[in-house]
Order: sequence, then structure tokens, then C-alpha cells
Amino acid sequence: MPASPDPHHDQQPHPNAAPLDSLILHTTDNAISWITLNRPEAMNAVTWDQRERVIALLDEASGDPTVRAVVITATGKGFCAGADLRGAPATGERVPGDVARTIRRGAQRLISAVLDCEKPVIAAVNGTAAGIGAHLAFACDLVVAAEQARFIEVFVRRGLVPDGGGAYLLPRLVGPQRAKELMFFGDAVSAADAERMGLVNRVVPADELEKTARAWAERLAAGPTRALALTKQLVNASLESDRATAFAAEAAAQEINMTTADANEGVAGFVERRAPSYRGR
Repeated sequence: MPASPDPHHDQQPHPNAAPLDSLILHTTDNAISWITLNRPEAMNAVTWDQRERVIALLDEASGDPTVRAVVITATGKGFCAGADLRGAPATGERVPGDVARTIRRGAQRLISAVLDCEKPVIAAVNGTAAGIGAHLAFACDLVVAAEQARFIEVFVRRGLVPDGGGAYLLPRLVGPQRAKELMFFGDAVSAADAERMGLVNRVVPADELEKTARAWAERLAAGPTRALALTKQLVNASLESDRATAFAAEAAAQEINMTTADANEGVAGFVERRAPSYRGR
């Protein structure tokens, strides 16, 4: 694997790095924001500046009414091999608190940007997703994987504790025992096994990956955008909430959503026995 995810270092932009626009490809097509990691020669191991660009694009998607869904994917044979340390400055004497600060500012911000994005986010996993790359996929709302994709909790192989929210995400997706198995051993999990465990929604042949991700994203982009955002918030918060808190949040979300044009359109479509036409407002 060309790069190892290491939560104990924060990368800085390399002075000889390729232009960022070529390392993170971005287009908006049919109300879908496509974010593509584009360092295939490094299995898309993510650098500091790439991470910051992805965070910015997700934040922009939240506030842009013309964007109604997001797809994160990659070029080449790898989805993301973890964090790329090449170009990181030499570290001096470590001060207590440095490591925790680096984690908060780095990997955790990236995962939080996906979880907090107000638009539904699909991961289209084309190949190996390791370390923070696996967590980037698992943080997405839906995961479509090519048959050759693999997921690896690589941290234990380096003697490291998982970062980027791994110990938060995995138990919620597969339960604590299975999460410990994945993290304790660091074995590669095939796309088929990941689907069986509940880490992946759909596995498709490689030549159908983009088509499937696009079809799902277009369905989401044609949906009631604010209702989807509120639904995402409710589901993400549900496992930390008691019943009273979850029910109160649900009622509040309904109250907010009923002020939207899409909610009115959805009800009108039902009453008039026609398909609603949502505008994301």
C-alpha cells in the first residue's frame, strides 16, 4: 500500500504538489456535486490540501440550493489508501496535546464534514478503502461499491489506534463485536462481505459503479431536499438519544419541514393524485 494512515502527523501542502484542481476533480451536474479524488498513482491517499478541499466542497454543498446530492468517488484502482504523509514537515519535540489537536483538526474534521453535510452523500467506492479512506466511505449516507473494492481497518497493522471516527462509525454500522474484529485484526474485507455486514448498500460490477451512483444521486436530487436533510439529522442523532429526546427531535423536524414548499407540494400531489414535483425548497 503506497501510503499509511497515521493520525499522529498533520500534513501541510507540499511545495511541489500538483495543482489542487487536478487532485480533487469537481463538477456539478444535474444538481449533483461530484467530488473525485484524483491521485491514482498513490491509490488516492489523501493529502492535507486534498482533505481541506473536500471539506470545503461539502460545506459549499450544504449552503448551495442548486446542489441537492453529493457523490464522493475516486479514479484508478483505489478509493483512498489513507492519509499521505509525503511532504509533511519534520516533527520537532512533541508537546502534550499535539496529537489530540492534530486528530481534531484533521481526520475528524473530514469525517464530520460528511456527517454534517445537509445534502445526502453517496460514496462510490471503486477500489481499496483503507484507514481514513474506509471511514470516509462509512460516513457517507449510502455506499455503492465495485465488486473489486476492499475495506481495511489498517491502523492495527501500524500499531495505531483508529482515527477519523472509526470507533464511532463501525459499532453503529455492524455492532461492537464485529467492529472489534475488524479493528483488532485489520483484515481486508471484500465488497461482498462488506455488503453482508451492512457496511455497503450495494455491490455492482466496476463498469456499473458510476451509473448506479448517478441513478441514486439523481433520485435523491429530485427529492424533497430539506426533508432529506432533516431525516439525515434524525437518523445520525438517534443512537445517542433516549426515546423522549428522539421523539422531541422528530416532532421539531416535522414542524420545520412543514414550512417548506416541498412539503406543501408533496401533500398537494397526494391529494390531487399526481406525482409531486420537488424543487428542493
